Amino acid sequence: MAKIITGRLESEDIPTRLRYEAAGPIYAITVDGLGEVRILVPFPEQERARAILAQTYEDGELDWEKGMPEPPLEGEGE
Repeated sequence: MAKIITGRLESEDIPTRLRYEAAGPIYAITVDGLGEVRILVPFPEQERARAILAQTYEDGELDWEKGMPEPPLEGEGE
């Protein structure tokens, strides 16, 4: 999940760093903060990062086909 969030922020030119709780990577568990990951952003970008992550989208608001090439028609390119 942390990688998805950092990817979203970095796509908006907000640099990120991950800070792992020490035992999590060793034991691969999360219990009461054990295995916790914190996503760090520069202080001046903090409010913008929160606003970006708080955005929600309706399915119709997203242009799923933007930038995707048209698939070749059957028989084309042979």
